Amino acid sequence: MHVFFTPDIFPSSTTYVLSEEESKHCARVLRLGVGDLVQLIDGKGGQYLGQIAEATPKKTTLQILEHHSTEDQWAFKVHIAVAPTKNLDRMEWFVEKAVEVGIDEITFLQCARSERKAINLERLEKIAVSAMKQSLKTHLPRLHALTKYSDFIKTVPVENTFIAHLVEGSERHSLVKSISGNNHYTVLIGPEGDFSPEEIQLALARGIKPVTLGTSRLRTETAALAACHTFHVLLDV
Repeated sequence: MHVFFTPDIFPSSTTYVLSEEESKHCARVLRLGVGDLVQLIDGKGGQYLGQIAEATPKKTTLQILEHHSTEDQWAFKVHIAVAPTKNLDRMEWFVEKAVEVGIDEITFLQCARSERKAINLERLEKIAVSAMKQSLKTHLPRLHALTKYSDFIKTVPVENTFIAHLVEGSERHSLVKSISGNNHYTVLIGPEGDFSPEEIQLALARGIKPVTLGTSRLRTETAALAACHTFHVLLDV
């Protein structure tokens, strides 16, 4: 059954009109018509069964037949704070794959060595919506705008927060061995060139734990996805 994202639908809704973009996709691309059944998700756990009552590329009206809500799809929380790569395609890839694997929040960090000073958050959110629909998730992750590292580090909870840096010879623990139980976890992933020494020290001074993701040297987006997936391998059982 085809899935449509309807963030402004209410549990009490008996009818719903798809946005013009979704109407065009429904009527023109998918060629769905009156009487066809579709699934709607609001990104907050709500799922709806709809039947098409009117189908045009400008306006597609649905009759809502059923509604139910789902709890969080996993008992833990994963928040990846990552410095966007110079090539934004690689960050778009990360967002898509992280949503498919399962992630709750993504914050984009502006670090001292960041080469990218701006991101297209609207495009990244569209990619997240598409990945949520494709992977049959019911919750849309929160994507936060580009945030200065120094501001983020002041507000992030210290408990179960880790910084993955590449400074050899310094004390770092395996992320795998640092995960314990269904908690809210945050992992900081630096830019190409890694976090600056000052940024690492700032995190350590706050009590954020330094971790390693293994012996391989990973690209930024690979490290971010590997960290996300590690939680699911260990806890999503």
